[in-house]
Amino acid sequence: MDDAYLEAVLDLVETIPPGRAMTYGTVAEVVADRFAAAGERPRGGPRQVGQVMARAGSGVPWWRVVNASGAPPPRHLHRALDELRAEGTPLVADGTRVALRRAIWFPDDDLASG
Repeated sequence: MDDAYLEAVLDLVETIPPGRAMTYGTVAEVVADRFAAAGERPRGGPRQVGQVMARAGSGVPWWRVVNASGAPPPRHLHRALDELRAEGTPLVADGTRVALRRAIWFPDDDLASG
């Protein structure tokens, strides 16, 4: 994984508003689109986003990035759910994962350019 990819992922995660969430796959798609729009080779996927978050994501709101079912990272489940609840992020009825239909967030710049 290169530094430009790591930086792009962290920069995007930093912009996810409180109370909202993105999936690893959505982060990967947005980052790839941004690289392509800049004339660079698109790269990365959900696993690479997960690697970035595991290695360097402690300085950004990592709890706002969840898997495709809305679940936070298992190793940090309780802390992530505490953070999500504190921000008012919509959760499913049993409170174990994000209600993605209500909480998913997409950056405006990518919606306008797509």
